[in-house]
Amino acid sequence: MVKLVLLHRAGSIYDDEPAVHYDFPKAYLKAVTEGVGDWVVYYEPVKAGPRGYFAVGKISQVIPNPGIVGRYLALIAPGTFLAFDTNVPRLIDGRPLESALSRPDGTPKSGGAQQSAVRRLPEAEFARIVNLGLPQDLERQEATRYDPVQPGLAEASVPFERPVIERLTRRPYREVAFRRKVRAAYDDRCAMSGLRLRNGGGRPEVQAAHIRPVADGGNDSVRNGLALSGTLHWMFDRGLASVAADRTILVSGNKVPGDVVSRLINADRRLHPPLDLRDAPHPAYLEWHRENIFGQWTPEGPTPWD
Repeated sequence: MVKLVLLHRAGSIYDDEPAVHYDFPKAYLKAVTEGVGDWVVYYEPVKAGPRGYFAVGKISQVIPNPGIVGRYLALIAPGTFLAFDTNVPRLIDGRPLESALSRPDGTPKSGGAQQSAVRRLPEAEFARIVNLGLPQDLERQEATRYDPVQPGLAEASVPFERPVIERLTRRPYREVAFRRKVRAAYDDRCAMSGLRLRNGGGRPEVQAAHIRPVADGGNDSVRNGLALSGTLHWMFDRGLASVAADRTILVSGNKVPGDVVSRLINADRRLHPPLDLRDAPHPAYLEWHRENIFGQWTPEGPTPWD
């Protein structure tokens, strides 16, 4: 096994969905096959956008692309994809983070090396890139973001140094990373009400909802998330609200009173878009929610509007 950098360009001829699969030509088959069972870092080149290194995932297997002869798909293991909290540039202080892109004196190489769609990545360089994109103390950062004084979190304390892979697989850490990315994608605004509410301390009231839960085969991609107010999150998880293919907000009218709908949902019943349309909900996740969650709830006990 070997860790890899996978170059991703949104809108290219390759059918990439980073959280699900990576599409590549036969020329890279040997290198990608070596990476099966190990972690990869996704990289967006400067000419394609500003993200640089932007996410990690783990390859579970490689299969032929069923739709295109001579192309292959690296399938990403469910529950392993995670976007960086902070995108990481290719160069820091003028020097590449990858030794494969560096001259002996540490300056950047020019030419074909940096254009390669698949690059092997030494363990130490993988760890450095991940630590820059997903800091060790991310949970602490979030806990003290709006309330610097937290019981049990002395300012001088040093975060426990967890190995990189342990951190990437810890559910509490991943939940924090997912929540931060989804909130930021929607600028702390509820995607169904359009409201951007904050409490007295400045903390956003909006929550991060998985469209397809991780327990049901979903992932922690922003495209599998929606920023929702607490009540709408509750309704969405229980199938009282969903989203149509055209981004129309659906509500189970026989279970939710009309006056509640008028108070909670955008007047035009349209989903509020994220700041970057590349973060918009993926149609496949919305379809799964409509087919498996929407309309399935049987009322039991009180509801938030009782």
